[in-house]
Amino acid sequence: MKPLLIFRHATHEGPGYFTDFLVRRGFPYALIRVDQHDPVPTSIDGVSGIAFMGGPMSVNDRLPWIPKVISLIQQAVTADIPVLGHCLGGQLMSKALGGTITPNRSKEIGWLPVETVESPLAREWLGELPPRFEVFHW
Repeated sequence: MKPLLIFRHATHEGPGYFTDFLVRRGFPYALIRVDQHDPVPTSIDGVSGIAFMGGPMSVNDRLPWIPKVISLIQQAVTADIPVLGHCLGGQLMSKALGGTITPNRSKEIGWLPVETVESPLAREWLGELPPRFEVFHW
Protein backbone atom coordinates (compact mmCIF):
# COMPACT_ATOMS: atom_id res chain seq x y z
CA MET A 1 0.00 0.00 0.00
CA LYS A 2 1.33 3.42 -0.93
CA PRO A 3 1.83 5.89 1.95
CA LEU A 4 -0.14 9.02 2.65
CA LEU A 5 2.01 12.15 2.91
CA ILE A 6 1.19 14.38 5.88
CA PHE A 7 2.64 17.89 5.89
CA ARG A 8 3.28 19.57 9.24
CA HIS A 9 4.00 23.29 9.04
CA ALA A 10 4.48 24.00 12.77
CA THR A 11 5.48 21.71 15.64
CA HIS A 12 2.26 22.45 17.54
CA GLU A 13 0.07 21.84 14.43
CA GLY A 14 0.78 18.14 13.85
CA PRO A 15 -1.59 15.41 12.73
CA GLY A 16 -2.42 14.22 16.27
CA TYR A 17 -5.22 11.65 16.33
CA PHE A 18 -5.22 11.47 12.54
CA THR A 19 -2.06 9.34 12.68
CA ASP A 20 -3.59 7.21 15.45
CA PHE A 21 -6.49 6.54 13.08
CA LEU A 22 -4.10 5.60 10.26
CA VAL A 23 -2.00 3.32 12.49
CA ARG A 24 -5.09 1.48 13.83
CA ARG A 25 -6.08 0.71 10.25
CA GLY A 26 -2.57 -0.27 9.12
CA PHE A 27 -2.35 2.63 6.69
CA PRO A 28 1.23 3.77 6.04
CA TYR A 29 2.10 7.45 6.15
CA ALA A 30 5.14 9.70 6.00
CA LEU A 31 5.35 12.94 7.96
CA ILE A 32 6.93 15.84 6.05
CA ARG A 33 8.06 18.31 8.73
CA VAL A 34 8.19 21.57 6.80
CA ASP A 35 8.92 23.33 10.12
CA GLN A 36 12.11 21.23 10.39
CA HIS A 37 13.10 21.89 6.75
CA ASP A 38 12.28 18.39 5.51
CA PRO A 39 12.45 18.43 1.71
CA VAL A 40 9.13 18.77 -0.10
CA PRO A 41 8.74 15.98 -2.66
CA THR A 42 8.59 17.14 -6.27
CA SER A 43 6.29 14.34 -7.41
CA ILE A 44 3.25 12.42 -6.20
CA ASP A 45 4.62 9.15 -7.57
CA GLY A 46 4.13 6.37 -5.03
CA VAL A 47 1.68 8.39 -2.90
CA SER A 48 -1.90 7.37 -2.08
CA GLY A 49 -2.99 10.77 -0.75
CA ILE A 50 -1.78 14.03 0.75
CA ALA A 51 -2.87 15.79 3.94
CA PHE A 52 -1.86 19.32 4.95
CA MET A 53 -2.08 20.43 8.56
CA GLY A 54 -2.41 23.98 9.86
CA GLY A 55 0.13 26.61 10.72
CA PRO A 56 0.40 30.24 11.82
CA MET A 57 1.49 31.45 8.38
CA SER A 58 -0.60 32.43 5.36
CA VAL A 59 -0.51 30.84 1.94
CA ASN A 60 0.25 34.38 0.70
CA ASP A 61 3.52 34.56 2.68
CA ARG A 62 6.69 34.36 0.59
CA LEU A 63 7.98 31.04 1.90
CA PRO A 64 10.14 28.86 -0.35
CA TRP A 65 8.15 25.67 0.19
CA ILE A 66 4.71 27.08 -0.73
CA PRO A 67 5.13 26.92 -4.54
CA LYS A 68 6.41 23.34 -4.22
CA VAL A 69 3.38 22.32 -2.17
CA ILE A 70 1.01 24.09 -4.58
CA SER A 71 2.55 22.03 -7.41
CA LEU A 72 2.04 18.78 -5.47
CA ILE A 73 -1.61 19.62 -4.85
CA GLN A 74 -2.14 20.36 -8.54
CA GLN A 75 -0.47 17.07 -9.49
CA ALA A 76 -2.62 15.15 -7.01
CA VAL A 77 -5.88 16.72 -8.19
CA THR A 78 -4.97 16.02 -11.83
CA ALA A 79 -4.19 12.39 -10.94
CA ASP A 80 -7.40 12.04 -8.84
CA ILE A 81 -5.37 11.41 -5.67
CA PRO A 82 -7.17 12.49 -2.47
CA VAL A 83 -6.03 15.75 -0.84
CA LEU A 84 -7.09 16.89 2.63
CA GLY A 85 -6.40 20.33 4.08
CA HIS A 86 -6.90 21.64 7.59
CA CYS A 87 -6.66 25.41 8.20
CA LEU A 88 -3.48 26.43 6.34
CA GLY A 89 -3.93 23.21 4.36
CA GLY A 90 -7.29 24.51 3.14
CA GLN A 91 -5.65 27.77 2.08
CA LEU A 92 -3.00 25.82 0.15
CA MET A 93 -5.65 23.74 -1.60
CA SER A 94 -7.71 26.79 -2.47
CA LYS A 95 -4.74 28.65 -3.95
CA ALA A 96 -3.60 25.56 -5.88
CA LEU A 97 -7.06 25.29 -7.43
CA GLY A 98 -7.24 28.96 -8.42
CA GLY A 99 -8.86 30.50 -5.35
CA THR A 100 -8.00 33.83 -3.76
CA ILE A 101 -7.13 33.96 -0.08
CA THR A 102 -7.65 37.20 1.84
CA PRO A 103 -7.61 38.07 5.54
CA ASN A 104 -10.92 37.68 7.34
CA ARG A 105 -12.41 40.85 8.81
CA SER A 106 -12.88 39.18 12.18
CA LYS A 107 -11.58 36.13 14.00
CA GLU A 108 -13.73 33.02 13.80
CA ILE A 109 -13.23 31.36 17.14
CA GLY A 110 -16.03 29.41 18.77
CA TRP A 111 -19.16 27.58 17.71
CA LEU A 112 -20.45 29.11 14.50
CA PRO A 113 -22.82 27.98 11.75
CA VAL A 114 -21.75 26.53 8.41
CA GLU A 115 -23.88 25.66 5.41
CA THR A 116 -23.65 22.69 3.09
CA VAL A 117 -23.89 22.91 -0.68
CA GLU A 118 -26.59 20.67 -2.08
CA SER A 119 -24.84 18.26 -4.41
CA PRO A 120 -24.27 14.51 -4.72
CA LEU A 121 -20.63 14.95 -3.68
CA ALA A 122 -21.60 16.90 -0.55
CA ARG A 123 -24.09 14.17 0.40
CA GLU A 124 -21.41 11.52 -0.16
CA TRP A 125 -19.01 13.32 2.21
CA LEU A 126 -21.45 14.75 4.75
CA GLY A 127 -24.24 12.20 4.73
CA GLU A 128 -27.56 13.47 5.97
CA LEU A 129 -26.33 16.48 7.92
CA PRO A 130 -28.81 19.34 7.88
CA PRO A 131 -28.23 22.17 5.39
CA ARG A 132 -27.05 24.42 8.26
CA PHE A 133 -25.31 23.29 11.46
CA GLU A 134 -22.74 24.55 13.98
CA VAL A 135 -19.07 23.54 14.11
CA PHE A 136 -16.16 24.72 16.22
CA HIS A 137 -13.95 27.24 14.39
CA TRP A 138 -10.43 28.17 15.39
